[in-house]
Amino acid sequence: MKNYWFICFIGLLLSLHSEAFAQKMSDTLGQQAQLPDCIRYALDNQPAIRQSLIDQEIADRTVRSALAAWYPQIGAGYNVLHYLKLPVTLIPDAATGERRPVALGAKNTSTASFSLSQTLFSRDVLLASQTADAYRVQASQATTDTKIAVVVNVSKAFYDVILTQRQADVLAEDIVRLQRSLQDATNQYQSGVVDKTDPQRARIALNNTIAQRKQFQDQVGAKYQILKQLMGYPPTKLINLTYDTLQLVNDAALDTTLLVNPASRIEYQLLQTQGRLLEANVRYNRWSYLPTVSANANYNLLYQNNVFPQLYTQNFPNSLIGLSVAMPIFQGGRRIQQTKIAELQVKRLQWDLAGLTSSIDAEYAQALATYKGNLANYLALRENQLLAEDVYRVINLQYRSGVRSYLDVTIAEADLRTARLNVFNALNQVLVSKLDVQRSLGQIRF
Repeated sequence: MKNYWFICFIGLLLSLHSEAFAQKMSDTLGQQAQLPDCIRYALDNQPAIRQSLIDQEIADRTVRSALAAWYPQIGAGYNVLHYLKLPVTLIPDAATGERRPVALGAKNTSTASFSLSQTLFSRDVLLASQTADAYRVQASQATTDTKIAVVVNVSKAFYDVILTQRQADVLAEDIVRLQRSLQDATNQYQSGVVDKTDPQRARIALNNTIAQRKQFQDQVGAKYQILKQLMGYPPTKLINLTYDTLQLVNDAALDTTLLVNPASRIEYQLLQTQGRLLEANVRYNRWSYLPTVSANANYNLLYQNNVFPQLYTQNFPNSLIGLSVAMPIFQGGRRIQQTKIAELQVKRLQWDLAGLTSSIDAEYAQALATYKGNLANYLALRENQLLAEDVYRVINLQYRSGVRSYLDVTIAEADLRTARLNVFNALNQVLVSKLDVQRSLGQIRF
C-alpha cells in the first residue's frame, strides 16, 4: 500500500512538471523561429483569437441554454402563513337564507408544492432548435475570420522585420567597404597621389552610412515589438527570427491566372450564415399566429392548524394535471409588421451579398494590379543591382589604377547602396501584395 501511494505521488509530480514545461514552451518560441512558427504561436496565443474562441464557447452555451426549454421543467416551492385575522366569507343561513359572515380557514397554514411542466409547442424553442447549428457555425466563422486577419498581419510584420534587418546588414557591409576605401584614400593622400578631398569624401560617405544603419537598427527593434504584439508574444522576451533569402524570393511567385470566387471568402460565408438566421426569423414571426402548448402537473402538501406548534400534524394534500394553451388573438397589427420587418431584413441581406461580391471583385483586381506592379518593379531593381555592382567594380578598379577620380567611386558606391536597399524594399512590397491577393482569393483558410 505504501508503494502504491508513493507511485501515485511521483506520477502527480511528473504530471505537474510536464504541464508546467508545456506551458513554458507555449509562452516562448525556440532559438530559431521561422514564419510558420510565428504563425502557429499567434494562433495559440493571440488575444483576439483567444477571445473569439471564448465567444464561440459562449455561443454554444447560449444554444444549449435555449434548447433546455424542450426538457421537462421541475420546480418546488414552500411557504408558511399566519393569519392575524382570518378572511370572512358570507354564507347563507339554511333556515332563513340570510347571508352571515363566517371566518373560514386555519390561522396557520403551510404549503410544500412540486410542479412539472413540459413544453409541447412553442415558437421560441422551435426557433432555437432550427437555428442552433447556424449560431454555432456563425461563431466558428467569426473565429476563422479573426485567424485569417492574424495570419496576414503576422506574415506582413515578419517580412517587414527580416527585410529591414537585411537592409541594416547591407549597410554594415557597406561600412566595411567604405572604411577600406577611406583607408585607401588616406594612404594615397599621404603619398601625394590625390588631394585631401578624396579622404574627406570617403569620410562623408562613411558617416552617412553609419547614421543610416543606426536608423535601420532602431527600426528593427520597433518592428520586433510590433511583431510580438501581433503574435501575442511576451514583449520582454527575446525572439530570434530565421529566414532564407532565396526562399523569400521563391515565395514571391504567384499564379495570376486564378479567378476570384466570392463564395470562398469568409466574409461571404458569414453573410450566408446570417441569411439563414434571418430566414429563420421570418418563420419565427409567422409562427406568432400559432398557440403555445404545454402540459402541467402539480402536487401540493397543505398543512393547516390553529395552533402553530401542531401545524405539521395535519396534512391535506392535493394534486392536478392539466394542459395549457395560450394564443394571442389581436395585437393591433404588431405581428404583421414584425413579419414584414423580418422579410425586409432578408431582402436587405441579399443586397449586402451583391455589394460584397462587387467589393471582392474590385479588391482582387486592385490587389492583383498592385502585385504585378510590385513584381515588375522588383525585377527591374534586381537587374539594376547587378548593373550597379558591375559599375562599382569597374570604377573602383579604374580609380585604383589612377584613371578615375574618387568622386566617381563615391557616386558608384551610393548607387550600389541605393540599389541594394531598394531591392529589399521591393521584395517586401511584393510579399505583402501577394498576401493581399491570396486573401482576396480566399486562399488563406482554417
